[in-house]
Amino acid sequence: MPVGRLSNAFARAKAENRAALVAYVMAGDPSLEVCAAILDALPGAGVDVIELGFPFTDPMADGPSIQRAGIRALKNGTTLRKTMALVGQFRQKHPETPLIVMGYLNPVETMGYDAFARDAAEVGIDGAIIVDAPPEEDGELRAAMQASDLALIRLATPTTDAKRLPAVVAGVSGFVYYVSVAGITGDKAIETADIGEAVAAVRKASGLPVAVGFGIKTPEAAARTAKIADGVVVGSALVDVIANAHETGADCAQAAAAFCQSLSQAIAQAR
Repeated sequence: MPVGRLSNAFARAKAENRAALVAYVMAGDPSLEVCAAILDALPGAGVDVIELGFPFTDPMADGPSIQRAGIRALKNGTTLRKTMALVGQFRQKHPETPLIVMGYLNPVETMGYDAFARDAAEVGIDGAIIVDAPPEEDGELRAAMQASDLALIRLATPTTDAKRLPAVVAGVSGFVYYVSVAGITGDKAIETADIGEAVAAVRKASGLPVAVGFGIKTPEAAARTAKIADGVVVGSALVDVIANAHETGADCAQAAAAFCQSLSQAIAQAR
């Protein structure tokens, strides 16, 4: 069961007294073929959960690094359908590693909620973060995803107060993604001293693991976050590693794996 893969990954990390490493890459960046090789390399590099972005022309929550990755992916012809095909390819070799998709509502609405959920479950996607679908407006999507046993994962932020939090976590499964900074991805470095109370509040309200992301750029920052959170999400920094490898003619999958290995080792030693 898809949601079971996510639960198992966080339970396994908890049993090992560590946070789970959640790694974000953009589908189709720098190409569909290279992205497939990157995905293939991540489980062996200590990644517990993969977050696969599907590109969109107006990524309002994403900073420059992920925006550029999205532009590269769109130029390569990457679509939501091709993103799903990548997952199907990944699943043939990696039946146990949870993989969620992250993106914006327009492509999902264009596909249709029921078709999106059905096809996502069929290729082995475990859940989705749809950044611009607030709880007041995601009822149809949530119902379709629940019918296909897919986790709907929402973002809580520093501006999510006690009054708002119950709505944000209602109907969520898998985990809650806590955005550690007010702003866009990769814009600011994380200040872990500021997030402890918020992470505890989100965990209590949801009854789910809380993964923290936005602004985690180094193994040191990952380790500090791992002392507080159930999961550590690294996105822009990994996207930059892949972009730099591509620009210099290096092996993108090897570069991504080496960076994730350094994050995984730091997280494992954090507690």
